[in-house]
Amino acid sequence: MVIKFNVFGKLMSVHRIEQQWQLFNDSDTGISSRVYDVVIPPELTPDELAGYLDDIYHEYANDKSTEVIQLT
Repeated sequence: MVIKFNVFGKLMSVHRIEQQWQLFNDSDTGISSRVYDVVIPPELTPDELAGYLDDIYHEYANDKSTEVIQLT
């Protein structure tokens, strides 16, 4: 399962691999790089991920990008 997000203007995706969530920075060219310094609790449901990312990255909010939006 892969869920894509716009996190305050930055494209990111969360992948469910076995029983773990893994976070990735995504580029416009299709290249992804894993974010190792953010650990997403495995018990979170897909519906809770946007709120969690908002809590972690809220300092990146700006006038143009005020929220975390689930894309897929």
